[in-house]
Amino acid sequence: MNTSMLAVQLYTLREHTKTADGFADSLKRVAAIGYNAVQISAVGAMSGESPAVTAAQARELLEQNGLACIATHRDWDRLCQQTDDEIDFHKRLGCPFVAIGSLPGRYRNEGAAGYQRFVDDAAPVIAKLKAEGIVFGYHNHAHEFERIAGTQTCLYDIFVNASADLALEVDVYWAAHAGLNPERLMERLGGRTPVIHVKDREVVHDGPVMAPVGEGNLDWPHLIPCCLQAGVKWFAVEQDEYRRDPFDCLKASFQYLQNLPV
Repeated sequence: MNTSMLAVQLYTLREHTKTADGFADSLKRVAAIGYNAVQISAVGAMSGESPAVTAAQARELLEQNGLACIATHRDWDRLCQQTDDEIDFHKRLGCPFVAIGSLPGRYRNEGAAGYQRFVDDAAPVIAKLKAEGIVFGYHNHAHEFERIAGTQTCLYDIFVNASADLALEVDVYWAAHAGLNPERLMERLGGRTPVIHVKDREVVHDGPVMAPVGEGNLDWPHLIPCCLQAGVKWFAVEQDEYRRDPFDCLKASFQYLQNLPV
């Protein structure tokens, strides 16, 4: 596989990026594995009103390590209420893609009506970001695939049927966890998935757990080509949870994908 398409979702390293020094060291170690891009999410050093690392400083650190920021996860209320500030943040960071990590409770709690209300509320924000060259996406977990009562469709279909300007940052692990075939899902989303999240689903004695890519049961030799055909530009390697050193997990995922014939 072309490793230039591999990024690290820094949520994986959230315990290591709480300080400026920890963030800088993490970027250095990510680059040493072979990755050339990251998604900035849950980086404590960049959080708060007076962050230890600003967007401009983060970009400088990234460039020093030969890395790019290809995506972020940001707070939905900030994107809505402080859109200009968020545009400035992403331009200083040099990042063309922003997503939210989950649907805020005030939408999710309303079921299908709430999902549609989010789509409607997001439209002007998406348009403003798009005008500045920034794509907006939605990252799924499993709950989005709940069936709508009395229908053969699920809540996620509301997003699929929305404007193509709403990108879909598919997490293939969570899609599989919800009982979907990730390949079939990707086939439906051609052109809507510039960035996706990849991690594996390993079965152990106590049940399924998250694992480095290649150490579980997802069918990567077939899934990766399907993702490429759907137009995926970046595969962000992520593990929300891990049972050994997260840098080792990231290295194992990289090495597996590096050697995967596609």
